Amino acid sequence: MRIALFDSGIGGLTVLSHARRVLPSEEFLFFADRDHVPYGTKSVPAVRGYVRAAFRFLVEQQKADAVVVACNTATSVAVDEMRRLYDVPIIGMEPAVKKALEQDAERRVLVTATPITINGEKLHRLVSAHDEKNLVDLLALPRLVEFAERREFVSQCVEEYLWNALTPYDLRSYSAIVLGCTHFNYFKDTLRRLLPKTVGFVDGNEGTVEELARRTGLTTVSAEERTAWCRFFESGRAVTGAESLARIESYLARAARMEQIV
Repeated sequence: MRIALFDSGIGGLTVLSHARRVLPSEEFLFFADRDHVPYGTKSVPAVRGYVRAAFRFLVEQQKADAVVVACNTATSVAVDEMRRLYDVPIIGMEPAVKKALEQDAERRVLVTATPITINGEKLHRLVSAHDEKNLVDLLALPRLVEFAERREFVSQCVEEYLWNALTPYDLRSYSAIVLGCTHFNYFKDTLRRLLPKTVGFVDGNEGTVEELARRTGLTTVSAEERTAWCRFFESGRAVTGAESLARIESYLARAARMEQIV
């Protein structure tokens, strides 16, 4: 099966890293819209236009059998329209609010995402449906996308940005921080140093891949070193250069390491 994963940039590689190891026999396409990253600070109509163009390329030209929108921002504003337009399984991503609240129904949960996701109706409906005790707080962290796109994961600037953003919260009263943007997973080591040990990480990556398998009739296996074959595209252009491919591999390697941090 030909499975496409789409993101505004390289954040979706954190989803691809997991998917390729639990579905090693499938064929993957990865589309990073690097001409327009970041999505989270742009207008909703602009993002919808970018998503339409990506789907035309992936479904109409590349004949993808299923598409994972590995971008919380794109999911929040455009996935419903794509499902009306295309008759293939389309799996979106949303911040794992429900999962975090199910793990601990008493302590608070901090949901982090891009501004579009934080301000979007889709997330507010999700919180209203599951947050019966008003335990959820929302925090936009737009600069993490910019840091990730230039591979600045561990630095004084990153640490200061996160420290200043988290300072208003009494983190001792929180059970989890929800990583509601796929780019944010790259910063788990830095976040782990800043957060109390009692605060865990929750993201939607594994659940998204499980939903992909369910919707397509595939069976996942235990994550292994063998990985599925993948072709990479940047805004519709095939990535073929050794330097560009090495850059992608460095992201995938970091994503696999970050997956081990809880």
